[in-house]
Amino acid sequence: MENAKKFIAARVAKELKDGDVVNLGIGLPTMVPAFLEPGVSLILQSENGFVGMGNPPSEEEVDMDIVNAGGQPSTISPGGAFFDSTMSFLIIRGGHVDATILGALQVDEKGNIANWIIPGKKVPGMGGAMDLVVGAKKVIVAMEHTNKGKHKILEECTLPLTARAAVILL
Repeated sequence: MENAKKFIAARVAKELKDGDVVNLGIGLPTMVPAFLEPGVSLILQSENGFVGMGNPPSEEEVDMDIVNAGGQPSTISPGGAFFDSTMSFLIIRGGHVDATILGALQVDEKGNIANWIIPGKKVPGMGGAMDLVVGAKKVIVAMEHTNKGKHKILEECTLPLTARAAVILL
């Protein structure tokens, strides 16, 4: 399974260009920067309020005041900036994010995405996914293709949609 995630992260990395502003979702998407081609540098945006997200910190560098959207410790690169969620979503909604890389519960052949509700589970809401999938110039889903034997790539999504025809199909 870990090799599949690395394979997916490496493939997604090929879709990014030097200088792109990229929002990384939680989980597998956070692996993508490790597979960038030499010379490709991204500006990583985190929907919880910063640009210039750096590499995961070493144990000595952990500062729990600097976390990514998934609550995992992060670092901030030189020139990065922190701001409130209003500014973060102005960046997203204003079309300033070149690509968002996120996971999904389902994707279908029309590029529809369902990634915010798990049947039978209480969820606090969809987070920034709805804004990201309509605000980013490119929507890339980085996910394994099955979950517990159930397909996640379908002819038609059966879960509530986050967005219609938003995902690029490779």
